[in-house]
Amino acid sequence: MEVSRRTLGDTHPSTLTTISNLGLLFNAQGKLSEAEPLFREALKALRRTLGDTHPNTLTSINNLGLLLETQGKLSETEPLMREDLEGSRRTLGDTHPDTLISINNLGMLLKAQGKLKEAEPLYREALEVQRRTLGDAHPDTLCSVIFLAVLLQGQEKSDEATAIVREVCGDAGNTRRDEPPDLELAYENLARWFSAFGKS
Repeated sequence: MEVSRRTLGDTHPSTLTTISNLGLLFNAQGKLSEAEPLFREALKALRRTLGDTHPNTLTSINNLGLLLETQGKLSETEPLMREDLEGSRRTLGDTHPDTLISINNLGMLLKAQGKLKEAEPLYREALEVQRRTLGDAHPDTLCSVIFLAVLLQGQEKSDEATAIVREVCGDAGNTRRDEPPDLELAYENLARWFSAFGKS
């Protein structure tokens, strides 16, 4: 990293990539206090050189937001997650996979803060887009079904949660076999949900 700084400068794309990658490495190793200043430096430089809504800047915003969330700094995380989602919608569109990730990230953050009513429309939007673009049997769709069902269950909307699961998945209590591992896992999670909360 220091070589890149000396030879290319602090804001050269290669330098910023190196800074971000080192931050990701520290993050993966659980060295959050070492990762945070690197993520902040990269984001500040990307905002200055590429603008707030460039895909690289949005990725950097997301990286810092997730790190802060892991550290429990939820009030500081929320503005970043909202900015990431707004920028993704403008730059990539509402149905882009990265936008869906941003939708789910903000939804999960709001849920963690106990803001279930604010999280609900985000969970519904993600599920609706995934059903339309990926289909009901895609693992990402099935994960979104679980996210929404659990959220509704937390608001004592058991009947609605069960109805949504049945609408998308049919009788998810019968786990499918001979599926790709990620799809089989999704169905197993649905089966567990039905075992705990589902109604016949």
